[in-house]
Amino acid sequence: MKLILLGPPGAGKGTQAEILSRDLNIPTISTGNILRAAVKAGTPIGLKAKSYMDAGKLVPDEVIIGIIQERLAEADCANGFILDGVPRTIAQAEALEAHGIEFDHVISLEISDEAIVKRMDGRRVCTQCGAPFHVESKPPKTAGVCDLCGGELVERDDDKPETVRARLVVYHDETEPLKHFYQERGKLNVVPGNLGTIEDTTRAIKQVLEASH
Repeated sequence: MKLILLGPPGAGKGTQAEILSRDLNIPTISTGNILRAAVKAGTPIGLKAKSYMDAGKLVPDEVIIGIIQERLAEADCANGFILDGVPRTIAQAEALEAHGIEFDHVISLEISDEAIVKRMDGRRVCTQCGAPFHVESKPPKTAGVCDLCGGELVERDDDKPETVRARLVVYHDETEPLKHFYQERGKLNVVPGNLGTIEDTTRAIKQVLEASH
């Protein structure tokens, strides 16, 4: 099964990808991770990506698509994969199609901007070990203190309301049009991203996947 998870920042794509990857026994292909791995491995396309990164430039779509193609050719992707972080734009979606990279399902996690801002504003991260917490859904035993190592819990700049709102503007402008793109191809499935618990959302995604088989 070949999947894409769409949705705004903070919709829970990473969490759901991790669960589905384990349950369906297929890898999650994170663009950021494979980009770093290709650069570290020194593959020809990895070196090309590194030249852009070293110059402080965005890595062009054709280089990113090339790195994705390399990764999808590996044995663990034979039964499918979950693509995380690409496509972010119509241009990237068209480039994936042009290279013969097809998908069975595109799941769009739907959640309002205000719910996203509230959800992300509650996130806290340990300065020592990086463990994630949330003031409502996963609070620490002692406010501001990590359960695991006793480190200080802080709110990342990325999770502050003004930053989140700016990221949502980019999402609505650049990534949300992908819903129409995949709807036209009969691939889009919409799942509410605020069903209550993480397990409820996972269950809803699995129902969509099973219904279309």
